Amino acid sequence: MSLSLIAFLVLVAAFAIGSFTKINAGLLATVAAFGVGTLLAGMSIKDVIGQFPAGLFFILVGATLLFAIVRINGTIDLLAYWAERLAGDRKILVPILMFLLTAALASAGAFTPAAIAIVAPVGLALGMRFGISTLAMGLVIVQGANAGAFSPVNPFGVLANKMLDGAGAADGSFKLYAYCFVFNAILAAIAYVLVQAIMKRRTAKAEARHQAGEAGDAHDGGAAATAGTSAPAPSGSGTALLTAPAHTAVAAASTTRTGPEKVAATPMRILTLVGIASLLVLTTVLGLDVGVASLVIATVLIVLDSGVQKPAVESMPWSAIILVTGIVTYVGMLEKMGALKELQEGIAGLGNSSLAALLTSYVVAIVSAFASTTGTLGVISPVVAPIAMDPLLTPIGVVTAIAISSSVVDVSPMSTSGALLMASAQPKDERMFFRALLLWAIAMIGVVPLLVWFVFVQLGLG
Repeated sequence: MSLSLIAFLVLVAAFAIGSFTKINAGLLATVAAFGVGTLLAGMSIKDVIGQFPAGLFFILVGATLLFAIVRINGTIDLLAYWAERLAGDRKILVPILMFLLTAALASAGAFTPAAIAIVAPVGLALGMRFGISTLAMGLVIVQGANAGAFSPVNPFGVLANKMLDGAGAADGSFKLYAYCFVFNAILAAIAYVLVQAIMKRRTAKAEARHQAGEAGDAHDGGAAATAGTSAPAPSGSGTALLTAPAHTAVAAASTTRTGPEKVAATPMRILTLVGIASLLVLTTVLGLDVGVASLVIATVLIVLDSGVQKPAVESMPWSAIILVTGIVTYVGMLEKMGALKELQEGIAGLGNSSLAALLTSYVVAIVSAFASTTGTLGVISPVVAPIAMDPLLTPIGVVTAIAISSSVVDVSPMSTSGALLMASAQPKDERMFFRALLLWAIAMIGVVPLLVWFVFVQLGLG
């Protein structure tokens, strides 16, 4: 067994342990980098430490600190309040606004699980008040997070842009973001329409069975037993997920809905929104480093309101930061010892970069359904560059296909985003939610990699 194979198996083991236990895979990968690097590859500890992604670390710290401040000072509540007021009684606007709100948060630099954790409770509650399937709303929210996930200031986007840099297409950052946004917007619309149609069909069947039961009761002289019934009883499990009758849900909503609770647009919240807009301008227009820009804006907000510093730092996703930097450190060690070069040569041995791009898309989709998408992108990044540099392919097309394939399965109940959706659902819906999310993730694994490979790689869009 070669040293490179052993090194890769250690990384797989770290992923597996991190997926099925509470141990952070990034922490395992960091420790393993020193063990494998020094004992097997003959590297010095200094060489292994040199693989730590300092630039990426500052980006993650800056972006997550800024987003924590946005959440703590109530700016998120203000955006949700504006969204609910804008929707009014227009049901169709609710999923659109929740999609855009989640996409905006992710575009501003929030980790997708963080954006989903904030919006999902609000969005699912609003959906139930408007008679919208909670599954449909949940899928829309996840796709909204994925739509904004590949902005230049989001951790997903940072990792994907490293692939573009490696392929010599650093100027394709905005195209990558735009393509991922549009694809996820279309997928969100399809998911919403499909699930709502299923709900409507099941509602019609439930009503038909109920009416048939009423007719039988009347024929048997049991009309008295049904005289007090004013709406069909839900069939089966009766959850709001898919089977709740639409008109019943709307009727219930009409009796329980109240106006949105007012959230004040305080000077601090307005300044925070200005800070987010400034971040996008500084990074996308002026080209300032994302980490530096985020830290500067976060520091300014802390100076203006020092009370947010402690809770913001404490609520930062340190576990996710350790995960990403640990995995990337290990991958750097693999590259230093030459293991990635062997893997790249193996892929090149396929003799077809287009086929290699398709296989890579399926690999990242399957792995991301059970493990961290950020970790998966960090691992696969060095492998993508030689595929994307093939003159017969477009770098932006290859990276876009792999980016979408890796993130579209985040709805899996085994992933953080899917688990957050389940946590936001009603307790009685958990089992059906789990099955529905798992089926959707399996469908995404089967269909999306092939679709995006055909559109972005074969057709060369980009």
